[in-house]
Amino acid sequence: MSTVEKAISLLNFFTEEEPEWGLSEIARQAQFDKATTRRLLVALASCGLVEQHTVTRRYQLGAGLLRLARVRESHFPLLQVAVPIIRDVATSTNETVHLSEFGARGLVTVHVEESTKANRVSVAAGQLLPLHATASGIAFLACSPPELVRSCLRKSLTAFTRHTLVQPKRLQDAITAAAAQGYSRGEQGFEDGVFSVAAPILGLDGFALGSVAVAMPLSRSTKATTDRHIQAVRNASEKIATRLFGELPTPKHASFA
Repeated sequence: MSTVEKAISLLNFFTEEEPEWGLSEIARQAQFDKATTRRLLVALASCGLVEQHTVTRRYQLGAGLLRLARVRESHFPLLQVAVPIIRDVATSTNETVHLSEFGARGLVTVHVEESTKANRVSVAAGQLLPLHATASGIAFLACSPPELVRSCLRKSLTAFTRHTLVQPKRLQDAITAAAAQGYSRGEQGFEDGVFSVAAPILGLDGFALGSVAVAMPLSRSTKATTDRHIQAVRNASEKIATRLFGELPTPKHASFA
């Protein structure tokens, strides 16, 4: 792992649940020695990507990331376009709705609208979504370049629950079904008791750039609600793509050749 990769890997440990880290804590989590970790954090701080609290001496994400995020959003305004649509879906379903985008880290949750119900599914912003274990991931794979799909099928697939698709043939069948239907269903593949549906958001090239999903407790799912949620995520994904690009791209479906 290069020095740059090591430094960037430290940023991934900062989450909504753990927004601050002490030097020893993050060194232990990253499995780097303290001297190396300190050098990496100092380099990140010099670029404004992390900050050290003057009293507690704990590290947190820096304001420099906000500047980069604004530049990125002005160039490709996914959140600006998608968030109002996601909120409409959350209002109409009263279930948790989340938006994901694919990047260097994988499929990442970039926005969440949680249900107002006491019994609801919680999804953290910034959470990585396993491609093989979530409705969002399978919907994304259904419209992904062949090399990405083949790479996923070749990997050792982690079993998060006893329902996770860890056999390549079963995962391939699920991807094929999602490509044909335009959506994916996920039942307890990533977390017990959770049911979700997702649709891919297409880029101009016809491949998915992310996905939109509705997640709910399995105990609350019925055929009628599932059908409504499927229509909601499909409509939302099409609206997002159309508003981003001025037209609805033609999907390029996954190939296993």
